[in-house]
Amino acid sequence: MRTAPEFWEKEPGLAADLLLPIGAAWDATSRVRRALARPYRAPVPVICVGNLVAGGAGKTPVALALTAYLSAHGIAVHVVTRGYGGRLAGPVRVDPARHDAVAVGDEALLLASRAPCWVARLRSAGIAAAVAAGAAAILLDDGFQNPTIAATLALIVVDAVYGFGNRRVVPGGPLRESLRRGLARADGVVLLATEGETRPHRPIDADASRPTIPAVLTAVDGARLAGSRAVAFAGIGRPEKFFATLRGLGVELVGARRFPDHHPFRFGEIAELRRTAARENARLVTTAKDYVRVPPTARAGIEVLEVEVRWLDLVALDSLLGPDMLSARGNGHGPDEYHC
Repeated sequence: MRTAPEFWEKEPGLAADLLLPIGAAWDATSRVRRALARPYRAPVPVICVGNLVAGGAGKTPVALALTAYLSAHGIAVHVVTRGYGGRLAGPVRVDPARHDAVAVGDEALLLASRAPCWVARLRSAGIAAAVAAGAAAILLDDGFQNPTIAATLALIVVDAVYGFGNRRVVPGGPLRESLRRGLARADGVVLLATEGETRPHRPIDADASRPTIPAVLTAVDGARLAGSRAVAFAGIGRPEKFFATLRGLGVELVGARRFPDHHPFRFGEIAELRRTAARENARLVTTAKDYVRVPPTARAGIEVLEVEVRWLDLVALDSLLGPDMLSARGNGHGPDEYHC
């Protein structure tokens, strides 16, 4: 399901109740898969970043920020990702000058702009290739539900407004697995708010007994758009987060077009958006993740609003991810080893 149903965000109702048996079967299948897995043990620390819900929780910006954090501490970190939406199975090192979103997916292109990034459907092969190329640590992108890798540290990203939705497992809700079991496997929770979002935050303290790192998603150079009219479009997990950020910057949205997550944009769609922007005397704005899925010859005139994660508690971050902590945790061979 590439567009989340509205009832996922509300209190469980009839639709969620009717789908409860399917959700139970989904969860049971994932438990069996995890129980039967024989995880690969990497010779370097593996930091797994993921989420418990389907759709956008802000995982990619968090992965980018964690990559920058590790690099700033002198750790040669490589990113390994499945390359969702791309055709290459890998393992292949992403080259933004040679690869496009059709080949490696949109997220891989963004991650490769910050650190060496490997696309690999078989994650163990991607990790082995990264280590052979000099990686001293691996950031495993969107690997929390993957039982084939022994992780050193597992973090989940939680949207401060969306939380865990109606707390039901797919398809009755957004959860990829049981909330209780998922939280039990996590070493920490990145609670991500969005600058400009006016909806109240959902309390998760009753569920998240793990250390929580608060952070906020902020616009990069957003002041240039303040006071302007714009037509915005986005094909991400929750486009409203992007639209809320624009409104928070003082942008008058005269058009806000939603597309399915990872949507490959067509020339006709971009041409229609461009005509709307011209008719409204407005700018045409999208996200960095969407921009890489626009055909290169159709990108002229499209502005990109980039976002970045600002950590609100560096002490909490250091306590989980600092070099000393990673050394103490080892590389996944110790008695506390678990499957990511």
